[in-house]
Amino acid sequence: MPHPKATRRSGPCEHAFVSIKGCSYANFQRALKGGNLTMIRAAATELPAINLEDALTIAILVSEQRPEQLERAALRWLGRYALERKDATLAGLREAAGRIRPVRYGSRGGAGDA
Repeated sequence: MPHPKATRRSGPCEHAFVSIKGCSYANFQRALKGGNLTMIRAAATELPAINLEDALTIAILVSEQRPEQLERAALRWLGRYALERKDATLAGLREAAGRIRPVRYGSRGGAGDA
């Protein structure tokens, strides 16, 4: 008889081919789609890093839900954009800065283009 603590937990991450990282990223993606910044931050702590596109999505959500934190979020994302994109230019930074604004003031732009 197996030890009670040795029983496997059922759920979406029980398969051997799904890594813990994959499960964590799936949780993070669900949180992003839900748009709840508290849930997003909690899920993000399980990841080693957040990619630039996801970071842009978070910055846009901050602009919509916590406009008082917009400048800090935008500057942080723009700094990452400038450092991580080998093809970054000043014109590109200006364009990227325009994408971080609440939806009610304009469209999000293409997060995938960043």
